[in-house]
Amino acid sequence: MHDLPRKLSVDELAALFEGRTRFVERLAESLNPLAVARAVLGELPEDAQLEALNAHPRIGAPRLSPASRGEQGDEDDPAVLAELTRLNAAYEEKFGFRFVVFVNRRPKSVILSVLRGRIARTRAEELQTGLDDLVAIALYRFRSG
Repeated sequence: MHDLPRKLSVDELAALFEGRTRFVERLAESLNPLAVARAVLGELPEDAQLEALNAHPRIGAPRLSPASRGEQGDEDDPAVLAELTRLNAAYEEKFGFRFVVFVNRRPKSVILSVLRGRIARTRAEELQTGLDDLVAIALYRFRSG
């Protein structure tokens, strides 16, 4: 387990957050980026927040980063994968950004029920939850990596 760092490079942060975004570039300027990540996200304009969320792969996507593949695990049930694809599209249509959830090795069938519950929420609730989970994922990756 790692303690929170004093400094991380843009590339290191991009690996934790799934892409080089304005958020990641701003975090790289911080002495303790993971400790201030939620505060930095809160200060960003919405378009930069959405860019950070949309850098994350969709749950059940065929192409995943090694980190996401390890967290999401394998799923070979075509019905579960089809429902994830359908619900991901409905979520993005409703909210205008990608569904981001801290999977924490839960099976995709469990994530389906999470997605069903979250799609019924407000956009403001979902934006905040997605941003919180985005940071939780990065912290988990750093501490377990």
